[in-house]
Amino acid sequence: MKRLGVFIGGNGSNLEAILEAIQRQELPMVCVGVISHNDHVQGIQRAKRFGVPVKVVPHASFSTRESFEAELLKETRALKPDVIALAGFMRLLSARFIEQVNVPILNIHPSLLPKYPGLHPHQQALDNHDAFTGATVHLVNEKMDDGHILAQAQVPVLAEDTKESLSQRVLRVEHKLYVEVLKWIAADRV
Repeated sequence: MKRLGVFIGGNGSNLEAILEAIQRQELPMVCVGVISHNDHVQGIQRAKRFGVPVKVVPHASFSTRESFEAELLKETRALKPDVIALAGFMRLLSARFIEQVNVPILNIHPSLLPKYPGLHPHQQALDNHDAFTGATVHLVNEKMDDGHILAQAQVPVLAEDTKESLSQRVLRVEHKLYVEVLKWIAADRV
């Protein structure tokens, strides 16, 4: 069974969807630990409710990206993951870190990449009067939301949508899509 590590930095709803799928035995992985780059986020509490060990490596307490990544690498290696899923982890990882970890690192992004990388994709979709948006699961490289795309799912943009309503509908799709791609990883289909 593959060992999954999850990096978080926020609410943790994608983390919870993954942990629920593992608990229901729909996702044949074991979550060996969660690492957060923020020390006061709801995702930490979600992980603890599932009995998953949590380490906090607060990026703000490090003077350089290199020192932050050195500590992150140490904690990651201690987990011995076969795969890492980023779920609200809002830090770019260097090529050096990715190479040293030497396992696939996945991320989920709330747009149909390459459209709207980075922050505020829902507002951008609304501002540009897009007919649809969606979610993308991709492999992580050192660039923002740039790695090889593994899967995407579309979500229609409704005339009455606000940033919040669109965000909630995309988030529900994210939860399903991320678990599905992790199932592929567990079955060695990626």
